[in-house]
Amino acid sequence: MDADSTVPDTERHWLIAMLPPAARPYGLLGRFDRPIGWWLLFWPCAWSVALAGGARDRWDLLLWFLLGAIAMRAAGCVYNDIVDRDLDQKVERTRSRPLASGRVSLRAAWIWLISLCLVGLLVLLQLRWEAQLVAIASIALVAAYPFMKRITWWPQAWLGLVFSWGALVGWVAITGDYAPALGWLYAGSVCWVIGYDTIYALQDIEDDALAGVKSTARRFGRHARTGIALFYLAALLCWAMALWTVRPQWLALAALLPIALHLGWQCATLKVEEGEDALAKFRSNREAGLLMALACLVIGATA
Repeated sequence: MDADSTVPDTERHWLIAMLPPAARPYGLLGRFDRPIGWWLLFWPCAWSVALAGGARDRWDLLLWFLLGAIAMRAAGCVYNDIVDRDLDQKVERTRSRPLASGRVSLRAAWIWLISLCLVGLLVLLQLRWEAQLVAIASIALVAAYPFMKRITWWPQAWLGLVFSWGALVGWVAITGDYAPALGWLYAGSVCWVIGYDTIYALQDIEDDALAGVKSTARRFGRHARTGIALFYLAALLCWAMALWTVRPQWLALAALLPIALHLGWQCATLKVEEGEDALAKFRSNREAGLLMALACLVIGATA
């Protein structure tokens, strides 16, 4: 039998395939085979930098935020797998993960986590001190997230607080201060995350029920499409307020039309009971994030 025939297909694609065999489990532990996660973490950072008018003069900051998103999303995945290693063994989609399957030891996972956090520290040092304080304030939210699926039906809301935090950091990194537009941008991002992560959770409804894992997908049940649509609508309304606060002109709101159409397409065509379609719709939020970044870039550059 081929030595690689027992490993997940993702190891033979993109970056994972380029790693030495001994390093591949660590790449998988950090989800380097699934870049959608770091894009979703990066986009709120890019939105706030662009809407604050700093995309042109501080383009280097966008690159630092991208590196930080890659490292800290990987660190978050490692930490999540450390906490969830017993639960992961009970879910079909996650039981092959390196920690759950025993391919990586707990001690090695902690060392890998610390290494990734050091990369995050390097990025943190590139920010003004006000933004550093905002970034550090997210640690408690990040640490608590893996436990939310055990105690609340709304772990997606907690993820929204965590994955949207970059919007706060990016804005303060440019301006050094808070503005009302930032609050609306952050709130919209939280609603967006709840929507797309509910789509993601549709894949695991049956296994989650057996393992006792809670999610908005299970809470919404047969009304999942409606729940997702309502949170996407709330996101668009909050974003409209953010753009209006920066540029109070009706024409400015037209910048949101592309992402509004994209999110509407997701809801209209979502096949709730088909895991592959749910995964595809979830991944399409990479493009949704780009459309929102372009909207923020246009408004921020012309305000």
